[in-house]
Amino acid sequence: MRNGIIMICLLVGMQANAQYQSKVWISDQGDGTYQNPVLYADYSDPDVIRMGDDFFMTASSFNCVPGLPILHSRDLINWQIVNYALKDLKLDGVPEGFFNKPQHGRGVWAPCIRYHEGEYMIYWGDPDFGIYVVKTKDILGTWDKPILLLPGKGRIDPSPLFDDDGKVYLAHAWAGSRAGLNSIITVCEMNADGTKVIGEETLLFDGNDGINHTVEGGKFYKKDGYYYLLAPAGGVEMGWQLALRSKNIYGPYEVKTVLAQGRTIINGPHQGGLVETQTGEWWFLHFQDQGAYGRVAHLQPVTWKEGWPVMGINDENHVGEPVRTYKKPDVGSAYPVETPVESDEFNSPKLGLQWTWHANPQQAWAFPSSNGYLRMYGQYYPENFVNFWDIPNLLLQKLPAPVFTATTKLSAVLLNEGDKAGLIMMGWDYAHIALVKTKESYAVAYTICKEAEQGTSEKTVSTNDLKKIKVNEIYNYKTLIPSVEIWLRIQVADGGICTFAYSVDGKSFQSFPETFKARQGKWIGAKTGLFILNKERGTSRSWVDADWFNVEK
Repeated sequence: MRNGIIMICLLVGMQANAQYQSKVWISDQGDGTYQNPVLYADYSDPDVIRMGDDFFMTASSFNCVPGLPILHSRDLINWQIVNYALKDLKLDGVPEGFFNKPQHGRGVWAPCIRYHEGEYMIYWGDPDFGIYVVKTKDILGTWDKPILLLPGKGRIDPSPLFDDDGKVYLAHAWAGSRAGLNSIITVCEMNADGTKVIGEETLLFDGNDGINHTVEGGKFYKKDGYYYLLAPAGGVEMGWQLALRSKNIYGPYEVKTVLAQGRTIINGPHQGGLVETQTGEWWFLHFQDQGAYGRVAHLQPVTWKEGWPVMGINDENHVGEPVRTYKKPDVGSAYPVETPVESDEFNSPKLGLQWTWHANPQQAWAFPSSNGYLRMYGQYYPENFVNFWDIPNLLLQKLPAPVFTATTKLSAVLLNEGDKAGLIMMGWDYAHIALVKTKESYAVAYTICKEAEQGTSEKTVSTNDLKKIKVNEIYNYKTLIPSVEIWLRIQVADGGICTFAYSVDGKSFQSFPETFKARQGKWIGAKTGLFILNKERGTSRSWVDADWFNVEK
């Protein structure tokens, strides 16, 4: 009965955002075929499972909060975001307050999603603190408190295997930056529910063989009496996909390359998950590094040949090449076109699932509402401010396509000179356009920062005074509340070339002539979104109401 109730809740929850269609990227071609990427967005290290007619996917989220996104599909092509497994990064083994500021490149690495005995579970590695698992019986509900099952530095990319005889194993890779070694995969035994390691770690595979360097990201499976470990090698940008197999959990393992770039333009087909449809087809969901756009998700057909999972097409000695277009998976039915939500009218009492913060959100950063806007309150600049690299209250979403335009309408109450609210393209290099309170009136400023992680100072490229901007003045008793409206825009051309513009009437936009080239962040793609900052500590908090955020061509 409980499973039935969960499925009803699942369907109701999914209908809330059902059949949103992106205006900038759709994988489903509408003729029985699809184009890769199936998700032109930064879903790195994806993993996928099937439950009946439903597919669920998760991906790395690093320092972004909430973490561990849960996506749902009925056909592996059309996806929507339905939940997050981590509401914050307040975890056992992590010093209190550690993730209250941006910890770029740290946090949630390479998750693995599984279903076992009535529970969904996601394993992931934090390179600084160890391997965690989080569980739930309701994939759309609140997930349980995460468990630190294997503490230590450098343990990453975990994958469990629940064997036929009741034994449970955990394979994982090692991060050279923390552990001092990499390119190896080890395995250990866990207890029956997969929450505690009970055996010693055993070397399963060593990629320091002069051929398969940078082996990582393994996913454990069992099929037809063989244990399989699918693991990428060769590095993110130009690597390839390995399949290891053995009749014994501890090996020795045979090794074959089963997917590589070959003659295609799809570089480094990398880490992902294997899944079987209801009709017996096999597919491999993986990522491709696309620079500023992040690590975008591709789907490859899989053909079993002589006991090896050959991925893609043009098989040569068990090595397939990735497809650009292909027929859609046979899942027994046809389903409507839908994509993850990008635009937002801010009409909901809950923050849209496309949005994440750069750190654990603190009191009064922002409040969604049913009043038709999202209200964000000004946070004070950090002491010794240099640039936005250490600013935590950035509300951001992934880039959704190679070419798009993001426009937002803001109503700002800036109470102090120097306070600002704006629209940002964030990464190792970043740029933003902001409404700024000046001594006499308001201005719009266009600012760029290169090599933000290195502590480089921002450069304000251009400032336009807005002395004629319309100010709506109201009073809260005797306190003046001046509100101004402004429309801000980023136009992104192929290659991540950004043009920033603004409007004071929502009709006529003025662009800044100097373009900016978006750049990825630390292990994540560039992101775009909103911010508001108070210049001086102790001043009255400014605020901004985001009326809407629109993504289109």
